Amino acid sequence: MDAIFGLHINSATPVNTIKYKPGGTMAATERFVVNVKGKQSHGSQPWSGVDPILISAQIINGFQSIISRESELTEEAAVITVGKITSGTRFNIIPESAEMIGTVRTLDPDMRTKIIRRMDEMAAGIAKAYGGEATIDWQNMTVVTYNDLDLTAQMLPTLQQVGGTENVSLQKAVTGGEDFSFFQEKVPGFYFFLGGMTAGSTEAFPHHTPDFVIDEAGFQLGVKALSQMSIDYLNGK
Repeated sequence: MDAIFGLHINSATPVNTIKYKPGGTMAATERFVVNVKGKQSHGSQPWSGVDPILISAQIINGFQSIISRESELTEEAAVITVGKITSGTRFNIIPESAEMIGTVRTLDPDMRTKIIRRMDEMAAGIAKAYGGEATIDWQNMTVVTYNDLDLTAQMLPTLQQVGGTENVSLQKAVTGGEDFSFFQEKVPGFYFFLGGMTAGSTEAFPHHTPDFVIDEAGFQLGVKALSQMSIDYLNGK
């Protein structure tokens, strides 16, 4: 295999348009689980226990400082999100433990390494400062979706021919992740975005929400683009 092509529908981009970015296009995605251990006690006597909920709140605040104070955001974007917290059984009991689940998004390998290291250090350090313990379990979900520079330049004329030069434009990187990236680690790839918002519409309906909607009229351009890219690449254009 010499090259791969892929696309993603985009509900915020008008139908019959294509957007792309050379190089890093979508983020490396991590799933993390923070396990916080405290000491259970009665809610009326917090001094007799160690509150894992309080520790969790401080850890979340600490994580955000990694982004706002330690990450070079002028180089690339990065995100830390805690999406779920589980802890406790009753209103008047300080629980034994807490669990936080979230995601990290990065567009630079060095930033990814640093953020993961600092999160491990910060979670353990904050928990210790409050008398508890905390560890993080990590799961890598995707790597950076990286559009090969030479391949992107080679195939851009095809996209412009199929969609019209005025309808093909550059975009900034996005912090969503894509498992197409794993294929791009093995072979040069080009991944772009296909418009799915009804022409003239003033409202976009975000992905992964109950309101998500796309205009299927945009599918035809996607089929034409992928088909013509394959033909032109095989013909050495």
